[in-house]
Amino acid sequence: MHELSVTVELVDMVARRVPADVQVTRVALEIGRLSGVMTSPLRFCFDLVAAGTSLDGARLDIAEPPGRGRCRRCGADVDLPDLLTPCGCGSHEIELTGGEEVRITAVEVR
Repeated sequence: MHELSVTVELVDMVARRVPADVQVTRVALEIGRLSGVMTSPLRFCFDLVAAGTSLDGARLDIAEPPGRGRCRRCGADVDLPDLLTPCGCGSHEIELTGGEEVRITAVEVR
């Protein structure tokens, strides 16, 4: 489960940038549906990994942008619920244009 290592890195990144005497109250993430990161295990791991750090007790908000792509054959913009979905024209030659992101979008402190 690589979500544990993603969570450890997330907590470390935020904790390194926040002064030790400042409490983090909220962390907002954007995790695209095509990123390969599962949000349920990440949510489960967050409280465990954050315990004893400046993120202890922080709320975790996760936005999950849908997958998007552009068909190389017909040029159509395509919604992609997964990486195996073809374009309406039947082509699987799709360039991904969204849904792969894993990023911190906000950190709120007290």
